[in-house]
Amino acid sequence: MNAANQIARSLNLLYVEFPHYFVWTGPKKEWTQRKRKEVLGRLVSVNPSEGERYYLRLLLANVRAPKSFIDLKSINGNVCETFRFAAEKRGLLTGDFVIRASLDEAILFQLPSSLRKLFATHLCFSMVPNPRALWNDYKIYLCEDLLRFQVCAATETATLSLLGDLITSMGKDINSFQLIDTDVNMPLHEDMSREIAAERNILVSEKYLNGIFLLNTHQQIAFDTIMEDVHSSHGAVFFVDGPDGTRKSFLYRCLLASTRTNKWIALATASSGIAASILRGGRTAHSRFKLPLDGESKYICNIGKQSAEAKLLKAARLILWDEASMANRMIVESLDTTLRDIIGVDSLFGGKVMVFGGDFRQTLPVIRSGTRQDFIDACLLKSFTIWPHVHRLRLLINMRAHEAPNFCEYLMRIGNGTEPNVAPGRIQLPINFIVPWINEAAFLDLLFSAVYPDLHLFQTDMYALMVRALLTTKNDIVDFINSSVMVKFRGEEHTYLSYDITTDPKCMHCEDYLHTLSPADLPPHKLSLKHNCHVMLLRNLNPCEGLCNGTRLICDSFGEHVLSCFIASGDHKGKHVFIPKIPLEISRDEHCTILFK
Repeated sequence: MNAANQIARSLNLLYVEFPHYFVWTGPKKEWTQRKRKEVLGRLVSVNPSEGERYYLRLLLANVRAPKSFIDLKSINGNVCETFRFAAEKRGLLTGDFVIRASLDEAILFQLPSSLRKLFATHLCFSMVPNPRALWNDYKIYLCEDLLRFQVCAATETATLSLLGDLITSMGKDINSFQLIDTDVNMPLHEDMSREIAAERNILVSEKYLNGIFLLNTHQQIAFDTIMEDVHSSHGAVFFVDGPDGTRKSFLYRCLLASTRTNKWIALATASSGIAASILRGGRTAHSRFKLPLDGESKYICNIGKQSAEAKLLKAARLILWDEASMANRMIVESLDTTLRDIIGVDSLFGGKVMVFGGDFRQTLPVIRSGTRQDFIDACLLKSFTIWPHVHRLRLLINMRAHEAPNFCEYLMRIGNGTEPNVAPGRIQLPINFIVPWINEAAFLDLLFSAVYPDLHLFQTDMYALMVRALLTTKNDIVDFINSSVMVKFRGEEHTYLSYDITTDPKCMHCEDYLHTLSPADLPPHKLSLKHNCHVMLLRNLNPCEGLCNGTRLICDSFGEHVLSCFIASGDHKGKHVFIPKIPLEISRDEHCTILFK
């Protein structure tokens, strides 16, 4: 039909969409144009055990306007031998082929140092069936920048050592992958773990050392109070309480710089990846402390007493946790229990100087299907074992108030609960903040024009989007807005499709249904991107390199199996990174009807 009918070709349909526009006429054995279009098509489910039939169905569900079976097998003018191979080439399957294809793409346009990071990412996050074979096939490319300086055997050893450092930063051990017959010996300073060495090698910014002299009155009081305990090594717990605009982050950077310039270890963490990325050496709290994700009281941090992480925590002089107001109190209590255990001191947080920070007027801990009281009860200030012993340091001078004093006062009234209600539980928004509703299409045009007045600018200035964002409540609305904005972007659109498979044998035929789900911790099934558009990372790939959950990235170029991006903000702003296809599994909870990846 696509080969012979111009109307069918112009519609550019998937196989399952065909019955919506055409009807099969039995006697004539041909498709004719449908007059009544209230019809949904459906592809019969096929079990993966049926081999080529399953892969044919997979292609029919994802390839638009094919003209023949040969057309389904054709990729960039090359005809694949089987439907399975065609599905692999299109990125519709996972496995060794996809891993190798992403490495092959990266080899063409990237330096060996970036290639090593991509290789380490695959080892740690992809299910590599034969790591040693992968190493043997790609080591010549991974070693390329070292070949001019060293002989081959020494080059391989040096490359393995560099890979080992990368893999360690991702929380794994290179020797667990058995890339060579013997263990890879990592060069370490005597009595110093890689984690401690990495923290001590963090560069101290002169900007923030000099920034100590620029602190305002309340910041200076907080700085002096905290640093007094850091210098004396007396255990203490602080909470830096300040609304947005009081420059809490500037104070944190000064504390970190002052501690590190004395050759002491200061650990910077945050509840979110975005907050962690703006602190030098920052990591998410869950990544740094191996904290439980669900916040149940029976769990403790997954840190052994003799582990490298335990040695790092023992050596730390200062531990800073930004956006702690977002953290469930139970995971903070888990950290308290763990530090008491590994340090061997039965006092709060093992006698360490702990600095929490945040603003309880803003986002509180998220409790799925929770009530208002549940959110409040989960806050750190409701912890009876910790909060009574916390020294609260208030920042009251809003450094941004001179730019928009009325708006800052308005936000403070909302946060303090003093803004008058126009109805029970409702306040009046300023008129100039409201986009009028006419209909959906007109509303979206007005909204996009207000937030993104010149989308064409983003094609030449990749950082122009950084100061603009649309926030909403649910994933399906996010996906809808993203797709609507993407249409307005100039440039070629690149589409990536997920390969969804359930881990429940009873639901093996639910593939099409899985494509329609949008859980919070997975990207959409169909991801459409253009040059210079922004994406957000959903996993902690390599926190040391700035690749945390929540990191914003700018898309630069597009391979079939790997994205070439730049980090958009923080200390790693402008760093070039590869984001490959990796397996992602939905979190297990009572709200998930089908577990899949």
